[in-house]
Amino acid sequence: MKLLMLGGTEFVGRAVTEDALDRGWQVTVFHRGHHAPPPGAAALHGDRTAPGGLAALAAGEWDLVVDTWSGAPTAVRDSARLLRERAGGYAYVSSRSVYAYPAPAGQGEDGPLVEGSPDAGPTAYAEDKRGGELAALDAFGDRALLVRAGLVLGPYENIGRLPWWLNRTARGGPVLAPGPRELPVQYVDVRDLARWILDAAAAGRGGAYDLVSPPGHATMGGLLDACAAVTGGGAELRWTDPARLLEAGVEPWTELPVWIPEGPSRAHVFGADVGKALAAGLQCRPVEETVADTWAWLRTLGQVTPQRPDRPVLGISPEREAALLGL
Repeated sequence: MKLLMLGGTEFVGRAVTEDALDRGWQVTVFHRGHHAPPPGAAALHGDRTAPGGLAALAAGEWDLVVDTWSGAPTAVRDSARLLRERAGGYAYVSSRSVYAYPAPAGQGEDGPLVEGSPDAGPTAYAEDKRGGELAALDAFGDRALLVRAGLVLGPYENIGRLPWWLNRTARGGPVLAPGPRELPVQYVDVRDLARWILDAAAAGRGGAYDLVSPPGHATMGGLLDACAAVTGGGAELRWTDPARLLEAGVEPWTELPVWIPEGPSRAHVFGADVGKALAAGLQCRPVEETVADTWAWLRTLGQVTPQRPDRPVLGISPEREAALLGL
């Protein structure tokens, strides 16, 4: 297989590139040159947002294109149109954010969607991703695979969710843990996501699939227990009533990453019915493996979390955490 990876140097794109190389595929990574792609991949350079930025893709043929773009849909539109006669399929890594809020628990791929346009400039994340989906569909039709990923965790994460918890438990001491322990969490390990994308594309699948672990795969308690165990920092998880946290103004998802208390937002993010993806071969590794491998990777960076410039820095401050713990 010949893969053209649009991106491919960070997080999801890097995991896809590494998986394809492990399969013995011929991989070309098109990127801006800010980070080196994995060894073994050929590289083409260009900026999709600049005039003439796709010039390096003017020639060449591929069996599959994988695109993780999350900005203006016009970038997906222009890339997909340029490649539609020279690529067998186009896998666009979208997001479950494309579903209209609030999505009820148990909703599948047929749920109502936000508005979007392939001709739009950058607006908001959900609308940008929906516009990207429409751009892929316009160019590739049933050869377009729309991968609606949920929360993605694992090595190479440059958002800061799991790395924040790992660094926090590594510091040890009392840790503000948002209860209840048994609160379910739906996520997908980036490597399981990458494997599914390439398997599905190689099998000729098209259309939309929600990609996240099935209900019951993990809990907040299991995730944070794994963080405390692997970091060995002597962390003492102090499970705290979510009502108390909300009353104190703690921001779910941002100040305490991954955590969303009961309510419409929780159902929207962690209520996916992933039966379609499971039937198409999705397999999810244990949360302990995801946590341990992310910690091993993070330690190679001196526990410094890579940070996407277009995303906010996450995590509660030590002073605010101590005050909430009564320390």
